Amino acid sequence: MAQVEAIKAFSDNYIWALHSKRDNQIIVVDPGQAEPVLDYLKRTGKKLAAILITHHHWDHTTGVAALKQHFPRVKVYGPKNSPFEGIDVALVDGNDIEVLEHHFHIIATPGHTLDHICYQANKYIFCGDTLFSAGCGRLFEGSAEQMWQSMQKFIGMDDKTLVYCTHEYTQANLDFATACMPNDTEIAAYANKVSQLRSRDKITLPSSIGREKRINPFLRPQSVMMDTFPAHLRPQTEDALAKFTALRLWKDDF
Repeated sequence: MAQVEAIKAFSDNYIWALHSKRDNQIIVVDPGQAEPVLDYLKRTGKKLAAILITHHHWDHTTGVAALKQHFPRVKVYGPKNSPFEGIDVALVDGNDIEVLEHHFHIIATPGHTLDHICYQANKYIFCGDTLFSAGCGRLFEGSAEQMWQSMQKFIGMDDKTLVYCTHEYTQANLDFATACMPNDTEIAAYANKVSQLRSRDKITLPSSIGREKRINPFLRPQSVMMDTFPAHLRPQTEDALAKFTALRLWKDDF
């Protein structure tokens, strides 16, 4: 299993540092800021080998230009259909790439943005702002149907797959999950655990696909009872997409 470390950025971002299996090089994922990465490299003596981008939003890409100034030979991997212009190796759904001896399968997950991709390795996935622990990304560009189809790709993954998303949203997401499923004992127990972690400023990630299947309402909308929805958002049918759409609208104003 590769060693992955979190580099904190902004108020709630994580830039993931993925270590080489053999030497002191690292890959970083979604560097919204350059300074934390440069500080990390100086502190650890590591060398930057590559940059992976999941989508074009500024808090995932702003640090790229400065990092390229320091390391001009470093390649930036990212979605082919992205408006972000700093990508050297353009990727599409289904691509398989080798970076620093790590094999990644590329999965397109539109919804949060239209260009969003995830990087899946053997036992982990860098999923940007598509899947969060106990939540999913807000729909800035894509439709609820696109995001729901993206969720199906996570549901089909091995339960042991580790989930490395980019934001520390777990506690707030669990507050929403509790409102959606107030009688779910596993959600309640995990919310208590996360609350204790955050009270000590501890990270709540990575999660796992298995855990998310159990606690994330956006992966199990069928489990949300109809009378739990706010009256003005209550779906007309028990259809999973209808419930997912209503959940996403509810979460937007929660």
